[in-house]
Amino acid sequence: MAGTAFFSVSMSLDGFIAPESSDELMGKQWRELQQWVFPQRFFRENLLLGEGGEEGRDNDILRETFARTGASVMGKRMFDAGEAMWPEQAPFHTSVFVVTHEKREPWQRPGGTTFHFVNDGIESALDQAREAAGDRDVRIAGGGETILEYVNAGLVDEFSIALSPVLFGCGVRLFDGVDADRVALEQVRAESSRNVTHLTYAVRQR
Repeated sequence: MAGTAFFSVSMSLDGFIAPESSDELMGKQWRELQQWVFPQRFFRENLLLGEGGEEGRDNDILRETFARTGASVMGKRMFDAGEAMWPEQAPFHTSVFVVTHEKREPWQRPGGTTFHFVNDGIESALDQAREAAGDRDVRIAGGGETILEYVNAGLVDEFSIALSPVLFGCGVRLFDGVDADRVALEQVRAESSRNVTHLTYAVRQR
């Protein structure tokens, strides 16, 4: 049986998940949005940043999300930004399928991450990711436009938002352009920590 297709993102209170420009991805607002992630023990382990770090529900959620993910899908914009910033041992440790028009051979990185470049659309990328994931789930890693394409195509089963107490004012909105006539949500879980509120929804067709 195919695993769940899901996405998991941090979002500002006014609905943004990233700055408008890729040049600002490591800027002040983005760091504030992701501030709940950086101190966690699992984050430090996964990026080989050394021992230590916080434990608790935030850390558990990061670890659980990683453990359930057997493969990822992402758009070309996210890949281009990540290629410039990820360490040599990219943080996925699975196959990653990049939706792009660029023709490129698979790019294998130390630590188990291999990027595959898919030129025939989002459904093909998801099908290949499901096959690679085996009995685990597929994460739609981003960016915002790619996530929205999958939501509007009815290909997302579930998603989680870490709602951070920051305001962007502008940037990439998570649901800007969503086909609301086709998408219905069922709240599955809500958990709060001192840093963020974790919201999980099942996606249903109207």
